[in-house]
Amino acid sequence: MHTRWREAEIPVFSVQVEGRKRGRKKMTELQIVHSPIVTYSSVIALLLLCPPFVIFVWYTMVLADGSVLLTIDHFKEYGYQGFMNKLPQPSLIAFKIIACFAVFEAALQLALPGKTVQGPVSPAGNIPIYKANGMAAYLVTIITYISLWWFGVFNPAIVYDHLGSIFSSLLVGSFFFCILLHIKGHMAPSSTDSGSSGNLILDFYWGMELYPRIGKSFDIKVFTNCRFGMMSWAVLAVSYCIKQFEQNGRVADSMLVSTILMLVYISKFFLWESGYFCTMDIAHDRAGFYLCWGCLVWVPSIYTSPGMYLVNHPVNLGILTSLSVLAAGLLCIYINYDCDRQRQQFRQTNGKCLVWGRPPSKITASYRTTKGEVKSSLLLTSGWWGLSRHFHYAPEILAAFFWSVPALFDNFIPYFYVVFLTILLFDRAKRDDDRCASKYGKYWKLYCNKVPYRVIPGIY
Repeated sequence: MHTRWREAEIPVFSVQVEGRKRGRKKMTELQIVHSPIVTYSSVIALLLLCPPFVIFVWYTMVLADGSVLLTIDHFKEYGYQGFMNKLPQPSLIAFKIIACFAVFEAALQLALPGKTVQGPVSPAGNIPIYKANGMAAYLVTIITYISLWWFGVFNPAIVYDHLGSIFSSLLVGSFFFCILLHIKGHMAPSSTDSGSSGNLILDFYWGMELYPRIGKSFDIKVFTNCRFGMMSWAVLAVSYCIKQFEQNGRVADSMLVSTILMLVYISKFFLWESGYFCTMDIAHDRAGFYLCWGCLVWVPSIYTSPGMYLVNHPVNLGILTSLSVLAAGLLCIYINYDCDRQRQQFRQTNGKCLVWGRPPSKITASYRTTKGEVKSSLLLTSGWWGLSRHFHYAPEILAAFFWSVPALFDNFIPYFYVVFLTILLFDRAKRDDDRCASKYGKYWKLYCNKVPYRVIPGIY
């Protein structure tokens, strides 16, 4: 998450949040990055526009030959009611496919062994505990899925054939799932890191709980973000390959390059899963429509769109072009991984490590917690993190471009994910900077003076 939806959390204005546990009430702050009008308008717009856009992308990819203009022409030709009649509806088979996948992933999350890791200390002083078994779950999922096809038990092409109904069913099911999360946040929060803003729409959108769990072991955000969202990305990528093979008797090199890059990127995600538990998604974003619906619906529908397009638009790149795109994409994924590895090693060793063969350059920044305690953090200013403050976003965006570019340039729609990711990550870099400036104060100014560029060295 990757790839991924982010909660605005920078203090431009703040609303009081009331947390409840065992009858006690605790006041904290839910901090929002934009003005109230911009925030409310954006929230309502996303709630209303994102669900139909998912179906729009599917329709354009599958029924309109990948052309947005042709989709518009269809709307004009059929009229509103005729066009609506052509849109996919939730179906029993779609719900069965989703339910089987969800139950399987939930079982793997609970049953597979994994290293016990601690998340960062929460604003309320809690330290969440996780079982990092994502890589094992990923391997079991892919091997099982391909084996079911290989031995004739289940044909993944069926997933593509019912893709519209699956997305429609996810839209409905995920909406009700978010309602249940909202009710749980009010009635039975899992920890003191929960509360209400006093605004129903904001509570539903941002979420009530930071670490919602079922019992002590089943973390809901890990399930939605990692086990369902990222895993569905991999499963659908494989499904698109198999569908193209069954249609054409072969898999085009363009599809192979795109799929390999996506699967390598997802492998990198699960290999680094314990580090993901410390990111903004898990440590700062609450479990609401914004995060959970995004992972349950937006990731499988939008993140997989280059492969969805290539099913009916096989492109023969040739060996040289294929290998060049593949090598460039793999390099970007490696750099993105090495950025995270470098920072994680720096944190784990408290700065006592080598960065690019040298002792790291760093700034010791002190800050005050919400409880008034003074603590310190080390800010890495060398290696990849000396090039820009969020350099790891640059290779991530480029990697997305390289698994989209095998579609070539006949239509824009295969590149929507790249555009979306670029806007998302640049906006996140801005908000993360604002959050750190609020947290570290003068030390962040010192850091920005030493590392002046936000994402792209020498440019931005």
